[in-house]
Amino acid sequence: MHDAQPTILIVDDEPFNVDILLEYLEDTGYNLETAQDGQSAWDLLEENPGEFDVVILDRMMPGLNGIEVLQRIKQHPVLQSVPVILQTALAAKEEILEGLQAGAYYYLTKPFDEDMLLSVLTTAVDDRRRYLSALEDSDVASRTFGLMREASFSFRTLASARDIATVLANAFPDPRRVVIGLSELLVNAVEHGNLGITYDEKSRLREEERWEQEVERRLADPAYAGREVTVRYVRQPDEIRVLISDEGKGFDWKKYVEMDPARAFDTHGRGIAMSRMISFDGIEYHGCGNEVEVRVNMPQA
Repeated sequence: MHDAQPTILIVDDEPFNVDILLEYLEDTGYNLETAQDGQSAWDLLEENPGEFDVVILDRMMPGLNGIEVLQRIKQHPVLQSVPVILQTALAAKEEILEGLQAGAYYYLTKPFDEDMLLSVLTTAVDDRRRYLSALEDSDVASRTFGLMREASFSFRTLASARDIATVLANAFPDPRRVVIGLSELLVNAVEHGNLGITYDEKSRLREEERWEQEVERRLADPAYAGREVTVRYVRQPDEIRVLISDEGKGFDWKKYVEMDPARAFDTHGRGIAMSRMISFDGIEYHGCGNEVEVRVNMPQA
């Protein structure tokens, strides 16, 4: 388990901005590192790719700018899973979309709002911890689960969703790549599918720090208690397919398969688009949206 205190890398060429962030984060318990420009940040990241848990990255910097650093992070086999919070004074739709398409998990605008910073950072750290937890013992598991040709699962809870994501990720050639996407889709099937928690409801619940309590309440509610998510895994010589189905009413999935600048400053809502960009070679929703099929190509011998 990744029990060490998370390490946050703050990258900004303006010392004043760095001082503000350090002041806001001084009592969080995080280990804080800084870099004064994009090249220094990249040198640190490339030299120690497993050290940093979240990067708070300024977009506009001389030399290697924030977008270029972000693109390098997302192309690196180890660093690509590190959540990047992109901070910017630019709020135009085109600039936001560029950052999201480059792989930014979150956006913050200057001047900083302390509460929003802490909320976004907590979400990013939680995502990172879940990812690292899912990779535990992956070498042994991948040798075992890589022999699996077909499998099916049924489950109800978020904990089971994450457990199954770990198992299935290790049945793929590159567990690090797919575990993020599988976890996002399986969790979505529980909370948004079977439990009917809408996007707006989740935003409010997270703001009120009641999201987990509401999930547990609905799991015990007779209206939802009998619902299950089913997962079917099929491995073929040229590809692996996973079909995920829930018993909810479905949703307008077309709004979420692409990065949307309108949701750039929310603390959630990018999981499906990030899954499509990073984890899978194909993702396809069926019917009303309560069934999704993902595909990963197998490497050719």
